[in-house]
Order: sequence, then C-alpha cells, then structure tokens
Amino acid sequence: MKPLEGKVALVAGGTRGAGRGIAMELGAAGATVYITGRTTRKQISEYGRPETIEETAELVTELGGIGIPVQVDHLVPEQVASLIEKIEKEQGKLDILVNDIWGGEYLMEWDTPVWQHSLDKGLRMLRLGVETHLITSHYALKLLIQNKGGLVVEITDGTDDYNADRYRLSLFYDLTKQSAIRMAKSLAHELAPHECTALAITPGWMRSEIMLEVFGVTEENWRDGTKKDPHFIISESPRYIGRTVAAVAMDEKKHELNGSSCSSGELAKRYHFTDIDGSQPDCFRYLQEVQEAGKPANAEGYR
Repeated sequence: MKPLEGKVALVAGGTRGAGRGIAMELGAAGATVYITGRTTRKQISEYGRPETIEETAELVTELGGIGIPVQVDHLVPEQVASLIEKIEKEQGKLDILVNDIWGGEYLMEWDTPVWQHSLDKGLRMLRLGVETHLITSHYALKLLIQNKGGLVVEITDGTDDYNADRYRLSLFYDLTKQSAIRMAKSLAHELAPHECTALAITPGWMRSEIMLEVFGVTEENWRDGTKKDPHFIISESPRYIGRTVAAVAMDEKKHELNGSSCSSGELAKRYHFTDIDGSQPDCFRYLQEVQEAGKPANAEGYR
C-alpha cells in the first residue's frame, strides 16, 4: 500500500509548473488528486499555453495515483463551490488542499515602481494570487476540517525569513507572494482546533515549462541553460516541490510545521528526499551565500 493511498487531495492550479509537479508526486504516493485549472483540451485560458489539466491527471494516474481533472476558474465562487460539492459527493472527504493558483507570469513588470507599473496588470496579479486562494479556502476547508490530520499548503515564492528584508522586484508581486505566507499563518491559527495543519512552501529556482522556454532548454538538457545564466545551476525540477508537499503530507508529525514558511531545499533535508536527478538543491541558501554575495556560480555543497 502506498503511503498516501486512500487520501484525497485537491491541487488548485495544477495545469503546469509547481502544481503539476505536486499533483504528480501526490499521485506517485498513491493519492486521489483533483487537478483544477482553466486550460483543457477543449478550451484555452488567457495564458495561451498548451499544457492542460487532462495531461496532469494522466501523469498522476501513470505514477500510480488517481488523477481527476476539473475545469475551474477559482475567481468564480460558484465554480469553486461546485468543485467542493463534487469532491464531497465522490469521495466524502478532503485530506489535502494545495493552493497553487497563480497565473501572473505575463503580468509582472520587474524593477518597476508602483506608479509606473500597469495598474490593471498589478491588480489582476493580486486577484489571481490572493483572491483565488481565499475563495478556495473558504469553500474547501469546510470539508477538510471534518477529519483530523488535514493539510493545507500555500505555494509561494520565498520564505518569510528570506523575503523579510528583500524587495521582490515589484510591489504587486511582493505583496502577492508575501500574502500567501500570511494566509498560511492565519489558516494555521484557524485550523489548529481541528487538528489540521497549514504552512507555506516555496520552490527554489524552478524549471517550469515557461522557465525552460526562457532558457531555450528542456528538462533533459537543462544544464545548457547555465550558458545564459551560470546561476541556473542551482535550479530544480517541479517534481522537487512535489516531493516536498508529498513528504509533509505523509508526516504524522506534520503539525510541528503549522504556520511555518519553508523551502523545498529545507524540507528535503528534514525528510531526506532528492530531486529527480538525485541531487538536493538548496536554492535559498545558495542565493544568499553565492549569488547575492557576488561569488562565481558553483553549486558544490548546495545540491
């Protein structure tokens, strides 16, 4: 029996990137995984990208789980409510909620002060990265708290400690990602009486489908991306954050992490797992000790 067999997970925002990696690893551990997103084989979202929720569901099933794709716009409360009703009707419970809804890659204007940044794009970023998470938690947690041991993971960028004294390149982006960390802390307080756990987890420099395209590489030859930026050597696959979430979900003592903000690299050490290449990248330690320190790119000792 696989460690998460019989567990029911919802990966909200599982079309691509971290969400896909998380869904896959929860599936590999035996979970039944509902994957939501806006892009299906019949309808494409504003992203204009080829990845679909059906593809993610098939990958989950291939790895030994049960993948169930459901098209949902998490900005529409009625659609989220219907999703949770569907999960309750089909499974009778929800054990794991992963709030990974994002969609802001093409909205960011780096190093642009708020008075110059597109207001429409900035506010859309906040809606996609904050409002969607709130709507999803509002409906999903009523089901999750019905059983002890439930887990909520807010996916973000940067740990609370790392972000505390750093400007994350745009007020809108900074606020969106820090809000996810704060939501995890607040949810931890509200879930504790129900013996459920909430925490924020960040990947490091993740090789999402979009990132691979930016560097002109594939997952198979990703190291060639170091020709464009030598520090790409610390990057990690989406499966790494997936293994992070799965490891927390399997942990009977996960409540020790309630309200915390952790990186994939930190938790890899705690739970003794690796990325798909057998390495254990610790991106945020690398960023501080190598990249931000102005040292030459060298991941030795950091993966």
